[in-house]
Amino acid sequence: MLYRKKVAALYLLGFFVDLVNMFIANVAYPDIAHAFNASIATLAWVGNAYILGLTVVIPLSAWLARRCGSRNIFMLSLAVFMLATLGAGASGTIPTLIAWRFIQGLGGGLLIPLGQTMAYRMYRPEERASLSSLIMLVGLLAPALSPALGGLIVDALSWRWIFFLNVPLAAFTLVLAWRWLRPEQVGTVHTPLDLSGLASGALAIALALLGLTMLGEHDRQAVGAVVLAAGLLVFAWHVRGALRSAHPILNLRLARDPLLRVSMLVYLLVPGVFMGVSLVAMFYLQTVMGMSASHTGLLMLPWSLGAFLAISLTGKSFNRVGPKPLFLLGALLHGAGIALLAGVSPPLRWPLLTAAYALMGFGGSLTSSAAQSTAFLQTADDQLGEASALWNIGRQISFCLGVALLSVLLNLLLGLDGITDPGDPAMSVRATHVFHLCFAIAAASAVLPILLCMRIGNADILRRLRMQPHPKTQP
Repeated sequence: MLYRKKVAALYLLGFFVDLVNMFIANVAYPDIAHAFNASIATLAWVGNAYILGLTVVIPLSAWLARRCGSRNIFMLSLAVFMLATLGAGASGTIPTLIAWRFIQGLGGGLLIPLGQTMAYRMYRPEERASLSSLIMLVGLLAPALSPALGGLIVDALSWRWIFFLNVPLAAFTLVLAWRWLRPEQVGTVHTPLDLSGLASGALAIALALLGLTMLGEHDRQAVGAVVLAAGLLVFAWHVRGALRSAHPILNLRLARDPLLRVSMLVYLLVPGVFMGVSLVAMFYLQTVMGMSASHTGLLMLPWSLGAFLAISLTGKSFNRVGPKPLFLLGALLHGAGIALLAGVSPPLRWPLLTAAYALMGFGGSLTSSAAQSTAFLQTADDQLGEASALWNIGRQISFCLGVALLSVLLNLLLGLDGITDPGDPAMSVRATHVFHLCFAIAAASAVLPILLCMRIGNADILRRLRMQPHPKTQP
């Protein structure tokens, strides 16, 4: 096997591990909530803590790779991830579980940017659309299999085993990394670590998520608004410092590239929203509709079929039609799929649910694969490491914000309707109405990426793709 294919395969495995940890936990949330008597707002932190850990460590990826070598950091990241995964599965309280999930994010957060940087450096810009499609296509195994498998595990064993079963996969990836990756010559010139930027960025994200969580609790909304405002102020200070620093922890100047910036925003408004919709849907289908965890997990199969078709379409058509048509079609279909969820009510109609998830899979993956192919079209090779860190932290923040915003919206709507327990049969009709309204609002948000993509210069992108040079092929 060519070396560049080995590196791409390791990137894929890291991507797979990351996706498994995001999707497999969703079907277990109701069981975790029951085990620890946790609210929806508290439970959102089981996912948010993992993503927060990712966002803290991702900015360090380029600095650590230059100082210690990508191979060494990649392997260390896997080892920490494995330890934290065991801790999460053995947790006895919800705070302990949240803490281990944060450490798990710290361990797994470097897998994607390091793997992406190593792989993308070995492919020409016009080859990266096919590489992105191949990686995302194989990565569909995670959202396709992990929820269905996770549902079966929760029903047959317990929610703890959704964590324990991640360990063999991470161990397999660690062995391959040790055998396949070539040792690197670490640079002798080291740039200083921007500790202030790292601290302010992490603090801004943590305060913003905490503030959003409090806004969803009717008795803490005033405090939540203050905490959220504090998070925004810290973020503004972080941006100011990053733009003035010669060696920022996260090179925000790269966001001046309109293609990278638009791709990041589209990822927030489509895949990010889907993560929040997925969490809300799992609660609705299990607590109100009475579906089992294994049955709700199976819904990711039509989602994955739609995603498979979308990613195949992107790989074949991106260089021919450009990103704009793919973005617009994807956002429309994704919004239509969410809107169908607003029509799901007792008695259960499987065809409608299947169509909803298939449309969300096709539309969401069409936009995400097009965004992945578009983001680095204008990025110089020597900036790929920093651009990859910026892209991946934006991707994780998108998931975090999607979950936080939809959780806040659902809690506010439930509170306004006076619903304390959506699973109470006496409140079933009112709870169904609240969930439908939540889905309708999420579907309406599809107009935002559509408006955003209208400014893309598609003709210029197609012209640039056709003019790409053809350097020597990497070994």
